[in-house]
Amino acid sequence: HIDFYLFHALNRDHWQKAVRLNLIERATAAKADGRIRHIGFSFHDDLDTFKTIVDGFAGWDMCQIQYNLLDWNFQAGTEGLRYAAGKGIGMTIMEPLKGGILGMPVEGDLRPIAERAGYDGPNLADLGLRWVWNHPEVSVVLSGMSSPEQMDENLASANRGVANGMSAADLKMVDDVRDLLKNRIRAACTGCAYCMPCPQSVDIPQCFRSLNDASLSGKWDALKANYLYLLGGTRELKGASHCVECGLCETKCPQHLPIRKLLKEVKEAFGV
Repeated sequence: HIDFYLFHALNRDHWQKAVRLNLIERATAAKADGRIRHIGFSFHDDLDTFKTIVDGFAGWDMCQIQYNLLDWNFQAGTEGLRYAAGKGIGMTIMEPLKGGILGMPVEGDLRPIAERAGYDGPNLADLGLRWVWNHPEVSVVLSGMSSPEQMDENLASANRGVANGMSAADLKMVDDVRDLLKNRIRAACTGCAYCMPCPQSVDIPQCFRSLNDASLSGKWDALKANYLYLLGGTRELKGASHCVECGLCETKCPQHLPIRKLLKEVKEAFGV
């Protein structure tokens, strides 16, 4: 059996197609005969569409939404989180650190904010994760990790992260961090890579990662050198200058980013 069967990346069009093809009925039948234990969906669209999907099937057991201290009012957002949880739907959170952006090194103007709230470590990932767990409607947080050290850090955050467990100082820091980062992040990319492959072999996620890393840290020269190393020369994946503006990537981006415009910013920043 499948424990949790998700309708993946539902938006308005995908939901209408699922209804048209009677997929909800087929999933319900599979649950009834034991092939599926729980039915859920992941989501990328606006709040009204989210509510339509939640109300469109009484048998949802869980759903998965993008939610973090920067995306509190994005897509389903806090209102959608509470709306679905209020109907007894288990809430799983993806992108709690916005594709790693909220785990970036604390530098420049961000360091005093961190220090005032007692954070003297290399990043604010703990704050970001605990902010998500602070919401009692949240059941599960999907935390991406790329090293054993990050796993240990995230386990420690999980031990501290409880509903309504953040202090007034923590919440004030969240507001300060949100205000600062919103002005620093150049591309609100989560690194999902749905835009790939690019017909011109442009490594779109890496282009945006390099742009954000440089903007957040202020280390433009160092990040330019790293960008040129990763995407220069004869490597299979290319830099932003290889974009021909076909727009295919923008039709697949769940964040609905103006990718062609942003790639021009990458080219202007790094020259390639």
